[in-house]
Amino acid sequence: MSNMSLDFSQNEFQPLAARMRPTTLAQYIGQQHLLAAGKPLPRAIEAGQLHSMILWGPPGTGKTTLAELIGRYGQADVERISAVTSGIKEIREAIERARQNRDAGRRTILFVDEVHRFNKSQQDAFLPHIEDGTITFIGATTENPSFELNSRCFRARGYIC
Repeated sequence: MSNMSLDFSQNEFQPLAARMRPTTLAQYIGQQHLLAAGKPLPRAIEAGQLHSMILWGPPGTGKTTLAELIGRYGQADVERISAVTSGIKEIREAIERARQNRDAGRRTILFVDEVHRFNKSQQDAFLPHIEDGTITFIGATTENPSFELNSRCFRARGYIC
């Protein structure tokens, strides 16, 4: 009998992209127009002054990885939702967890992948929680945010990846 353990928590069962994902900003390659020394985003991250933002760029440019690193460096819990598979119910659940975190003195980043897939009503659901500080919103999109996102809701800073 083999001593081989079937521990599925090991990262060898994760997709290659997940195993190779950077875990520090120093490992993050590219996007120097955003992350070079002295740029506003790394200064905000280092100072712990997280702000809501939209990350816009083609697939595979590191938008999701950057959001996760911002959460790690900002000592915030990261709630993830995909606009492809989520609706108002999932938004409400994520907001409730963020509210509990806030009440416990912790910050929450709500990362929404493919945010342009949400309709205007779903996008509006984030606004009061961004404004009252319950969440720091990070949306990732491959579409031009000027056309696809509700401008009233997303007064966040935009970064092109």
